[in-house]
Amino acid sequence: MRLALDAMGGDHGAGPNVAGALLALAACPDLTIVLVGDRSQLEPLIADSSDRIEIVHTAQAVDMKEKPVEALRKKPDASIFRCWQLIAEGKVDGLVSAGNTGAVVAGGFRLKRFLPGVHRPGIATVMPTATGRCVILDVGANVFPKPQHLLQYGVMGSAFARHMLGCERPTIGLMNVGEEEGKGHELVQKTFELFRASPFQDRFIGNVEGRDIHRGAADVIVTDGFTGNVVLKLSEGVFEFVMRMVNKDVIGVLDAEKEKALAAVKTLLGRYHYSAFGGAPLLGIDGVCIICHGSSKDRAIANALSVAAQDVRVQLNQRIVEELAGLPASESD
Repeated sequence: MRLALDAMGGDHGAGPNVAGALLALAACPDLTIVLVGDRSQLEPLIADSSDRIEIVHTAQAVDMKEKPVEALRKKPDASIFRCWQLIAEGKVDGLVSAGNTGAVVAGGFRLKRFLPGVHRPGIATVMPTATGRCVILDVGANVFPKPQHLLQYGVMGSAFARHMLGCERPTIGLMNVGEEEGKGHELVQKTFELFRASPFQDRFIGNVEGRDIHRGAADVIVTDGFTGNVVLKLSEGVFEFVMRMVNKDVIGVLDAEKEKALAAVKTLLGRYHYSAFGGAPLLGIDGVCIICHGSSKDRAIANALSVAAQDVRVQLNQRIVEELAGLPASESD
């Protein structure tokens, strides 16, 4: 399989992207990576390291703070947009980018290469829970969704949880301000009704609250892109805060067993840090797209490429289309 990597995306430039690509190639013998970016910067980083790595040159890149719409207009040949072009031309199976999230999403939406039946793609993210892992979507692609969009997110998230996380029969929860039926604004109330009338009604557990996420109340949690993004960033911030406090107030005062405690914290970080999964898939696109954190380094990039490769292997998009076909017909966006 072939994956495009936005080699110029992210906070740290080409170095970690190329290093991550090389790690992924070592782990995935069936993978070829197309680095998209400035050839003069990329060639010295790869030398003759692999015959399964190629370069597609582009001199433009989208800055992390640029507005996506302006970037589309002013930099049509930017690395992330060229990645999308490679997907549209059938030259790669998917893309990975740690660049400007808005630009990544805008590039995909511009092509309108949505899976059959999908009204609006959504960004999913994997979060740790007390019982394993859960999928939350949307976390940023669609801040003004319709109820039908959220129903589709539940279906796509369920397919992802089953085929990518190994969850045999994923349960679905709807993010709300209370567990009781009838809570929340019109969007969630109408979405609640759609789930209850859908083929997924037996797996829909109803409303869940923010505190239920890490308790493992549901395998898939559905919400709008605004709320989901706040939840994601808050969770990252709390995790980093707790780890700093543990280092300072617990490990910092230890004498005996200090090295064991440090090793335990390192293991914890490796298990629950965002880089462990690599990135967030943009589900509903005809192709594979993994969006990485802007601060991603080589390990996160390598993991994201591995996830994208696994996505292709299990034919996740085909599974999503099959499950969406079971939903009642509705008006499109």
